Amino acid sequence: MYPKRVPEVVFHTRVRNDALAGPNPFEWRQVSSREIFANRRVVLFALPGAFTPACSESHLPGFEAHYDDFMALGIDDVVCLAVNDAFVLHQWARHLGIEKVSMLPDGNGDFSMGMGMLVNRTNQGMGSRSWRYSMYVQNGEIRKVFAEPDFQDNPTGVPVQVSDADTMLAYLRSRQ
Repeated sequence: MYPKRVPEVVFHTRVRNDALAGPNPFEWRQVSSREIFANRRVVLFALPGAFTPACSESHLPGFEAHYDDFMALGIDDVVCLAVNDAFVLHQWARHLGIEKVSMLPDGNGDFSMGMGMLVNRTNQGMGSRSWRYSMYVQNGEIRKVFAEPDFQDNPTGVPVQVSDADTMLAYLRSRQ
């Protein structure tokens, strides 16, 4: 159902550049999947969108709260992916006080499509979005995926049942 390796795409991100003056000291940086996943152990979780209820109330905050637990297990990065642009993800992270989890904008949905996880959410006016899931990736190879059940277009909602930080932590601890 899922690919064996992460899709090779380019993410359009914004990074701080202290040499730039003004209220928006950020510049565009293109980052490839290879740069994010090569020779690294990464936990990535994907969610329907910034500022949405379950994503804001439990999914992202849960991974932020357990970030140090993931690091203690040898994880190199914890990444939150959403089909939103870099500006939106930056403001959402600021709004929630996210300081540790890396925010990864899949603005065009290329990565989500490559994962087979892009769904239609037009009934809610959201366009195409990622399905809710988490995965453990080692050197670009997908080792484990926890996808929420009932994968479908236009769901009424996608609760956080198996893609949460606690489930991923339990899995990683069982491997040690």
